[in-house]
Amino acid sequence: MKKIVLSLTIAMAIFSCNSVKNVNTSSMADAATLLSSLSSNSTVQQVSSLFSLLDSNKDEAISSTEAIGSVAENFTTLDTDSNSSLNLTELTGLLGLLK
Repeated sequence: MKKIVLSLTIAMAIFSCNSVKNVNTSSMADAATLLSSLSSNSTVQQVSSLFSLLDSNKDEAISSTEAIGSVAENFTTLDTDSNSSLNLTELTGLLGLLK
């Protein structure tokens, strides 16, 4: 129940953010739901699906403005090449941070 409430809170915060006004809101809601369901036992396929949902401009990278939840909170740690964006390999590092 807590994960559902957290997912909805994150989604509502994203919807109100000016930097994502042109983003497909259903994709962001799906991303928030998927992100809240991830655990250290999740698969790379699930992370790949999350990547696709978060990459709103389809440039094969997640910027800090596209990141939500624990991805945003751990963005600097996940950005191992320090290029201010996350590729799929870097996002997969999220699995190691989940408990």
